[in-house]
Amino acid sequence: MTILVCGEALVDLVPVHDGPLLSPKLGGGPFNVAVSIGRLGSPVAYLSRISRDPFGEQILARLRDAGVDISWVQRGDEPTTLAMTTLAEDGSAEYSFYADGTADRLVADPGDLPDSISVLSFGTLSLLYEPGASMYAGLLHRARAAGKLTMVDPNIRPAAIDSTSGDITADGFRDRFRSWLPSIDILKVSEDDSYWLGLGTQGTTVDDWLAAGVTAVVMTRGGDGLSVFTAEGETSVPGVAVDVVDTIGAGDTVHGALLSFLQKETIITSNAVRAMSKQDWQRALAFAAKAASITVSRPGADPPWASEASRG
Repeated sequence: MTILVCGEALVDLVPVHDGPLLSPKLGGGPFNVAVSIGRLGSPVAYLSRISRDPFGEQILARLRDAGVDISWVQRGDEPTTLAMTTLAEDGSAEYSFYADGTADRLVADPGDLPDSISVLSFGTLSLLYEPGASMYAGLLHRARAAGKLTMVDPNIRPAAIDSTSGDITADGFRDRFRSWLPSIDILKVSEDDSYWLGLGTQGTTVDDWLAAGVTAVVMTRGGDGLSVFTAEGETSVPGVAVDVVDTIGAGDTVHGALLSFLQKETIITSNAVRAMSKQDWQRALAFAAKAASITVSRPGADPPWASEASRG
């Protein structure tokens, strides 16, 4: 059974160490998730609209190299989205985006999904930029109604959400996020994302998200590890200590590694996720933490291969 990852691919312009130059690196949250799943050896397909420009050709080549099925990919003459990346001393990344008129936001509805697609993944800018955002939201709701497992990472990028311009305001995006909750099985957020979305700051609790329909909330805590919240309570694992080069793609690797783990364990329905024990979640989170530790140990979004993630 195949995992279908939905959303944008783009090019990160990353500062070269100790220099003023920028180096182009392939990225985009959903693209990184698809590459992560493919490299870890699980069957995965990718749905997006990719430019016919040279960056688009590189994106397709990376997907093929990772073993990702690109038969769902649409093509367009529009340019590839660019993300300007700023790195802090601790390796954390902040982004600004050049996305007007780019290919990925013009993705068309793929229509009915075959039974071979058992899991769908969504995230990042594709949930923000119209008209693609509305298409993906509709696909999310249809997939969950059809009994397919869904996972969403809103992966908040404040620079792309402006209170006075752009496709949607901050409050409007929070409203949109709440409208997705009944159709999400696994919600993945960072601590920063959760605060931005109102957790603990606007009277919102994890229990509210679970009551709205989410089966499990997975929270990344940087070097402190990962936690999952379900109706049975909280389960956590520590982070894996490594020398951090940068954190680009770390959360996407967690997302991809979790889905790969679940696929290999045949946990591909809402009921199967709901039935996971504390020990099941500890194994899943530990695998995701190990995979993410490899990604942050090298520059750019460079997720591990199965042989690397299984070492130790």
